[in-house]
Amino acid sequence: MTDAPRPTRGRPRLGSASLLEEAAFELFLENGFAGTTVEQISTRAGVSRNTFFNYFTAKSDVFWVGLDASIDRVEAALEAPPEGSPTIDTLHDALLGAASLLGPSDVPWALTHFELIGSTHEVMASVIGRATRLSHLIERAASASAEPALARSLSFACVGAVVAAMMSWAEAGPERGLLAPHLERALSPLLAGFADV
Repeated sequence: MTDAPRPTRGRPRLGSASLLEEAAFELFLENGFAGTTVEQISTRAGVSRNTFFNYFTAKSDVFWVGLDASIDRVEAALEAPPEGSPTIDTLHDALLGAASLLGPSDVPWALTHFELIGSTHEVMASVIGRATRLSHLIERAASASAEPALARSLSFACVGAVVAAMMSWAEAGPERGLLAPHLERALSPLLAGFADV
């Protein structure tokens, strides 16, 4: 006869990014961003402080798990473009491909709860770092067929379209749908202007 499994209490002891995210957002609602520490997030998630830093380099990184994964997808698509595909088509497909995987529940928490966060330098720096990474990826892809200044201009314009689309998506409320249509509206006219790249 085997022993019955022993019941456990509290949260499961999983050191996943999503568990830490959930714990962080609960605490941000209770204490605000500035009033919440990494120690509190780790304790709420039932993991060690070191485990937190296995997943994140800073407290503000919990806001951007989905965005980071999307930028990784864009990077993979830009590193292996279809043979003979024009740069503009490759950029369009890479950005829209990543956006098509983000549904209504994937909006970054920071965009829908910004009033609870406040304008902290740490949060702003964390999002600027991600925008810079995306810009560099786009610029590198565009530089294969465009002069440096034009490639850089295109990269900044695309990042601006992504930011505008994400804000529109967040502001659309519960019926927002996928990010992709919001990005298509912001991105397509811009890319048409760079059609010769």
